Amino acid sequence: MARTRRRIPWSDAGFRAATGLAAFLVVGIAVVIGLELFRNSRVPIHEFGWKFWTNKDWDPVNGEFGAYTFIWGTLYSSLIALLLGAPVALGIAIFIVEVGPLRLRRGLGFLTDLLAAVPSIVYGLWGIFVLVPLVRKVETAIAGSRLSNLPIFSGPPYGIGMLAAGIILAIMIVPFISSVMREVFQTVPARLKESAYALGSTTWEVVWDIVLPYTRQAVIGGIFLGLGRALGETMAVTFVLGNAYDLSASLLMPGTSISSSIANEFNEAVGLHRSALIALGFLLFVVTFVVLLIARWMLRSLKRKEGNA
Repeated sequence: MARTRRRIPWSDAGFRAATGLAAFLVVGIAVVIGLELFRNSRVPIHEFGWKFWTNKDWDPVNGEFGAYTFIWGTLYSSLIALLLGAPVALGIAIFIVEVGPLRLRRGLGFLTDLLAAVPSIVYGLWGIFVLVPLVRKVETAIAGSRLSNLPIFSGPPYGIGMLAAGIILAIMIVPFISSVMREVFQTVPARLKESAYALGSTTWEVVWDIVLPYTRQAVIGGIFLGLGRALGETMAVTFVLGNAYDLSASLLMPGTSISSSIANEFNEAVGLHRSALIALGFLLFVVTFVVLLIARWMLRSLKRKEGNA
């Protein structure tokens, strides 16, 4: 007797087609954006070659374009943001999931996530009017101490610069990293933690020896997600970074980044200048895509581990 093929209702088939179209539409938009950026950035890459990525000079008047200063500023400010924001996000996640009273957990988690809803322009205004004066006072104290002899603390106390940009970015990435960490901490099997408590372990020992090792890859993946957010931030950084094209390792000195340079110069740019800015955007697109891809791979590895637990 021949097997009868199960007929899929028209409603299910239509729903599957609509959702599939939406999914492929997102992928298609990302591919089109990448191809368009690549197509419009070929001129400076072809004309300057690898020198475009390694040259520090950026002089639109004389037709000299180099991306090294912008790459340095983007990576440097993002690294500062991770060093400041990741420990805070980790502490928030541990407190909400493992330490804090039940009555505080939901409210504190909501308030932390609320930071992600604040527009970047608001962060920029807060930074220029509130954060920069505070940073200037700290930098003035540093300038009068022995720390000023260190390369990372050299220079006049402007207030605007890499330190202010790093702090702004750290505040902006905390809710993203904390949200991922909270979710992955909740995937730790309760029996593992209960067994540790039954053997006399303290909360610190449970977190350090059970929770963090179990979720290590996912925690790193959450940090990478925050890095992807920090790399592409534009307006808030533009307000407080200073937008100077000087290459410096000092936290006190103004600098620039890929996103802020595009925001500042694109409207007035023409010809090779505009193509060079688009090439910077293409580089940022590729770097952000790779960072997010690494983060997704780490989060997926945790799900496989959870399934085998």
